[in-house]
Amino acid sequence: MLIDRVVIEVRSGKGGDGAISFLQEKNMPKGGPDGGNGGKGGSVILVAKRNVNTLLAYRHSKALIAEDGEKGDKKLRYGHNGNDVIAEVPLGTMVSLEDGTFLADLKNEGDRFIVAKGGRGGRGNACFKSSRNRIPRVAENGAPGERKRVILELKLLADAGLIGFPSVGKSTLLNIVSKANVPTADYPFTTLVPNLGVVTLPDQNQFVLADMPGLIEGASQGKGLGIQFLRHIERCRVLLHVVSMDGERDPYEDYLTINEELKRYGADLEKRPQIVVASKMDADDAETRKAEFDKKIGQTSIGISALTDQGVELLMKKTFELITKTPEFKLSHGEEGGIKVYDAHQDKKARAFVLEHPKDYLWVISGEQVMNKFAMINLSTDEGVAQLISYLGRIGVDEALKEKGAKNGDTVAIGDFQFDYTE
Repeated sequence: MLIDRVVIEVRSGKGGDGAISFLQEKNMPKGGPDGGNGGKGGSVILVAKRNVNTLLAYRHSKALIAEDGEKGDKKLRYGHNGNDVIAEVPLGTMVSLEDGTFLADLKNEGDRFIVAKGGRGGRGNACFKSSRNRIPRVAENGAPGERKRVILELKLLADAGLIGFPSVGKSTLLNIVSKANVPTADYPFTTLVPNLGVVTLPDQNQFVLADMPGLIEGASQGKGLGIQFLRHIERCRVLLHVVSMDGERDPYEDYLTINEELKRYGADLEKRPQIVVASKMDADDAETRKAEFDKKIGQTSIGISALTDQGVELLMKKTFELITKTPEFKLSHGEEGGIKVYDAHQDKKARAFVLEHPKDYLWVISGEQVMNKFAMINLSTDEGVAQLISYLGRIGVDEALKEKGAKNGDTVAIGDFQFDYTE
């Protein structure tokens, strides 16, 4: 079974908390701070592997969760790092967020992408010792891990793709040129999944040819099997448009219909270089039909016959020549989709937090930047609370509260911590 699109949740590990500890040993009455750092949280890493063919492993495993880092300990002992989760995916897997933001294209053996990075470990109080603070009673909590829902989408890696209506001879052609052993039969939708074959030419040049399940009119809107596999055509540099000359269908109408479906799907599939292939040339009156068809499309198609091997070697040679001249096409989710542009002139304080006033006497501080910092401050000591209040002042929370009309005694909340506002 080919599973080529899944939605999963990934969660990296939280960093371990730093320790607050002081050396207490015999003959060392003035031992200093010895709290160790916490370990790094585990990351979720995707790795492209050639021996993985589908995303079936993630069809029911909806979450990939890495380990948290361990807490630091006394005597400067660091916590262990959390174990990473290594998830193997097929070559050609694209990674994106549910909102369509592109993250990665894993198309080469061994390509790695950290889809959720583990939180760094918090610093123990030994890191805060200074000439001005010899007895620091403050440490950091570990940074929180990342939590995302991502889409894994497989787009097969093929140099050329066979397209056309069902039962026009695509699978038979693939079997002849690559020994792929694809099942064939005289009824629609014999091919239920895309198949790949390696074509080796007499001069030992090679390319990968893909047999796409038959398209029909309306495939781009979900009819038939085509909508499931049109995405795989995006990887192909060259398309072999196979049209049957057995007389059972109008080859010109089929040709127009398939090209229209490519256009409707988007991703500029209709702009791929095409070689038009007239199949089943061993049928009665096939030459007459081919001549009429070529006149209508304004070019000469390459006639082939699976029964007699007519034209097959010529077709493969021309396909390879066209592949070598054609550069790779950008996919519908380009790499530039994942690039964020930052403006150095933006007001940093304005981006650091959001201040809301949901009801009388209550002010709520939120925002990604301030909450990440809040999560790392250890509030179990007075020094930790003072560190939080100092940080909020530096990023402009006091100014914002005053501007918005906060009064003495109002409650200010950030996460699960609350304090009273004073001017």
